[in-house]
This record gives sequence, C-alpha cells and structure tokens, in this order.
Amino acid sequence: MDGIRSIRAKSGTNLGGASAHNRRIMIDALRVNGALSRADLARATGLTPQAVSNIIEELARDGLVRSQASVRKGRGQPATPYQLVPEGAFAIGLQIDRHVTRTVIVNLVGDVLVQMEAKLPPGGPAQGVVVILDLIRKARNALAAQAPEAEKRLVGLGVAMPGPFGINTLYDDPWMMTAWQNFPLMDRIAEGTGLEVALQNDAAAAATAERLLGAAHGLDHAICIYFGYGLGAGLILNGELYGGAHANAGEIGMILALVPGDGPDVEPLEHYASMAALCKLLDFDPSEPELFAMITDAILRGGPKLEQWMDSVAERLRRTVQILESIFDPQTIILCGGAPRVLIDRLVEKVEPLLPSIAERSRRYPEARLQAGLADPWSAALGAAAEPIARTFDPRFSAILKTV
Repeated sequence: MDGIRSIRAKSGTNLGGASAHNRRIMIDALRVNGALSRADLARATGLTPQAVSNIIEELARDGLVRSQASVRKGRGQPATPYQLVPEGAFAIGLQIDRHVTRTVIVNLVGDVLVQMEAKLPPGGPAQGVVVILDLIRKARNALAAQAPEAEKRLVGLGVAMPGPFGINTLYDDPWMMTAWQNFPLMDRIAEGTGLEVALQNDAAAAATAERLLGAAHGLDHAICIYFGYGLGAGLILNGELYGGAHANAGEIGMILALVPGDGPDVEPLEHYASMAALCKLLDFDPSEPELFAMITDAILRGGPKLEQWMDSVAERLRRTVQILESIFDPQTIILCGGAPRVLIDRLVEKVEPLLPSIAERSRRYPEARLQAGLADPWSAALGAAAEPIARTFDPRFSAILKTV
C-alpha cells in the first residue's frame, strides 16, 4: 500500500479501564452523597461487596478516602462509613476574561483554599500571559503555606475563557477575544507551570461549578445559561459536560434570536443579553473594579430605561429557554453567571411565565423549569478548578477507553 488508510472505529477498553471506572464510580458516590458504608456503596453501585472492599482499600492507600467512627444500625454488625479525604487532591482554576484574570485552588471536595485576581494589561496576550503566570505562582505559594504536601497532589490546571474557539473572524470582536485565541496560550501556561492544562469556555466552567456546589448538584441533565460579559450555555448531558466537536457547544450568544419588533439588521443574542450590553446601556466601564456594586445600585434604583432593557432580555431568554428545552429535554435550566445576584434573580422573575414546551408536563422532576444559580464573579474560575478534579476522578465514558 502506498499509504495508510484511515480506519474509523471506536476505542476499546480492557480490565484496567473497567477497574479505573469502578474507582471513579466509588469516588463520585461519596462526593454526591457524603459518607457511605461499604454495604451502602455495594447497593448503590451494583458492585459486589468484595469488589467494593478492594476498591475502598485501594483508595484508602492512595489517601483519597478514610473511615469514620462505626455506626450501629439494628442488630447487625456496626457499619463503618467512608468519606473522601479533602486533601487527597488539589487543582488550580484560571479564568481569563477581557480585563481581568482570576485563579482559584480547590481540594478534592471543592473547598476553595486560595483565590486571587489581577487586572490584565492592555497589551494583549503577550503581556497578559506574564501576569497570569505570576498570579498562578503566587497562588501556589499561598497553597504551600497552608498545606506543604499539596504540590505533590496537584492533578492539573483548568482554564476558562470566552469562546467560540477556532472560528474565522475578520475583526477582533470584543465578545470573542480573538487575539488571545490566536496566541499559543495553553502551551505557554503549561510550560510556565509544569502542569497538565485543559481549556474550556466560561459557560462550560460555570456549569461545572453548578454541578460541584450549585443547583445542578446531583443532576444528570441540566443546562446552565451563563450570563457574563457575553452569553453562553454549559450543557450537562447524561451526567457529563458536553463540549461538541470543537469545544464550541452551547454558544447560544451567537444565535440570531428574533423577537417581535426587531428590524432586519438583527445582531447575535449576546449583543442584547449580556453584561457587556448592560454596561453599554448604563455607560459603565466593564473593567471597573466596583462594577457589581454599581450595577446592583442601578437595578435597585430602577428607571424606565433599565426596566425596558430587562424586559427585552427576558423576552429573548424566554424564547431561548423554550428552544433549549425542546432540543435537550433537561431536568432544569439554570440562569447563572458572572453577574450580580439581584440581576440574575430579577431576570428569572421576568422570564416567567415560560413558553409552552415539552418540559411542561404533569409529572415533572422536582426541579423548576428555570431557576437561579450561582451569581458570582468567581464561578467560572471555580468551575475551571473543578475540571481537573472531574477529569481525574469523575465517571466518564472517555475515561475507560484505551488511548489509540
């Protein structure tokens, strides 16, 4: 043969892959439910009691689980609950936005141990990466002061920044951060930190944060609409975060969403519904350190111009929710983001009543069709930090496949 024919096939697995999957299943059960006995774990996972005992002993040797005091239930032998060891693993999260970068370090159970931020210089990624690496170095030093052994248990660094990634743009759209995406950013961060680095968009990171600490905790099907400088959606499908073929799944801010009254020159959805659009309306500088307080004060004071804007955003989000429900059939949709609490809550109120959809049925999940989630400038950085933990320990179909 003159060349090697490309064969399309799925990757297989082996006993090692199955064993690693069972470890992840056990860790996930302890994270979602808290402390459980071996018998509880066997019933919940469908594994044999012997398999559960073997995995628990292995996880204990690796410093990932530990036993609690025995608890007597009825006449039988006392049960020994097991829990995750918070200091069993650590991960770093990094958010890169238009004007600021934030870093967070979490432990295995999601406790935030370090959080720091720095303003990004106007010179673009060449100067910005220097600030970023210095911020990560300071955060690692702060972690070492708290837990000297933590450095040996760092499992990686997650990076969150606005997408979409890798698309053709003719100009530096301020919503897209094109210059940063064309810079070898991940290579520079990996070289500068010595850690495994993974990139995701900020909406996906926010969805990871919601799974860890927010309204999506314990859910297998949820859509997180991330209301930040732009607008995006993190898709939790079948218990896993879905990124799409090019990590651009959920870029709802790019939708040309029409509502009654729009003219022929309709713009992408995030040009109407985002923190950037609100800052433009209020003539606020998005890089202002007190931006959240300024927006909160403006909303509390109210006024016809602001109410009209929120009504317009609510109408667009109402239609977006109906589309997302029709396509993905989630348990719930969560409005969250790098926006003030009062803004997220007011928008959720204004989006009601929701449009009829397949989510409107007599036997619904206990979750509301739409609810408010985390409203915190640190949520994307927190989700970025949770990603290396999830990549290392969460049950994922991709984790059991052999590398080809």
